[in-house]
Formats: sequence, structure tokens, C-alpha cells
Amino acid sequence: MTNRVLVALDRFEKAVVIFLMGLMVLTVALATIELAVQLIRDIAAHPYYMLGIDDLLDIFGMFLLVLLGLELLETIKAYLIEHAVHVEIVMVVALIAVARKVIILDVKTMGAMTLFGIALIILALSLGYYLISRAFQDRFHRPEDGKSPRHDRSVVRTEKRVSSQSEPVASA
Repeated sequence: MTNRVLVALDRFEKAVVIFLMGLMVLTVALATIELAVQLIRDIAAHPYYMLGIDDLLDIFGMFLLVLLGLELLETIKAYLIEHAVHVEIVMVVALIAVARKVIILDVKTMGAMTLFGIALIILALSLGYYLISRAFQDRFHRPEDGKSPRHDRSVVRTEKRVSSQSEPVASA
């Protein structure tokens, strides 16, 4: 009975992840089309086909939004394939999201403490990304037994609930 429930939960989880991937693919495709339409419209509307600073910032924000969607899609794909959350990818998604916000931010209307807070968030995310990359680089890319180093991305693996022999398998 317990095994059937675990198998059902595993199937449900995979179905939800696949559905989320489909939604993310649709969202990224629509955002890319919107970016192309906005870019063409903005270029055609300006004399000499030169964009103003505000238009460029909007377009750069849209570019980063598409990249953010692609990174989220990569995270969902990694979870579906490996039952793993790639910590580096999550940090990159957070950095892209903050960078996008900074690019479209109007600093003239923001208070000093708000700008200081945003700077601290950027610093914390950058430091966190560096430390995670460094920790996993030391852990996975340093040959301790003379063999060639592993080239895994940093991941936090979740425990597989059900294997093909119906016994839990813990991943490293």
C-alpha cells in the first residue's frame, strides 16, 4: 500500500513539473515575441532609427526577462531529470532578476536607504554565488585519488522516493 502511494506521488510530481515546463516554454516564447515586436516598433518609431535611453533600458529589461525565463526553465528541467536543484542556477536567476530591476529602476525617485538596500542585496547574492561556486569547485573538481576530476554542476539532490526495485535510493 505504501509503495503504491509513493509511486502515485512520484507520478503526480512529474506531471506537475512537466506541466510547469510547458507553461514556462509558452511564457518564454511569448516574451521573446513581445521583445521582438517591441524592438521593431521602437526602432521604426524613432527618427534615424536611433533609440532613446528609456527605450534601450526597456529593451534591456525585456532581454533580461527572457534570460530569466530560460534560467528558470533550466532549473525545472534539471529537477525533472535529476531530482536535483542546481544551486548555482538559482543564484544566477536571483542575480538576473535583481540586475533587471536595477536596469529599469529610476534612481532619481528612490531614497538613499532603498538604493543602499538594493546594493546590499546585490553584494549578498554575488558573494553567495561566489562562495557556492567556490565550495562546489573545491568539492567536485579536486582529484583526491589521482583520477580525473568530476565535472558536475553544483546541485542539491533530493532523495528519490521510489527506484525501479521499489527501494529508496539516496543520491550523493
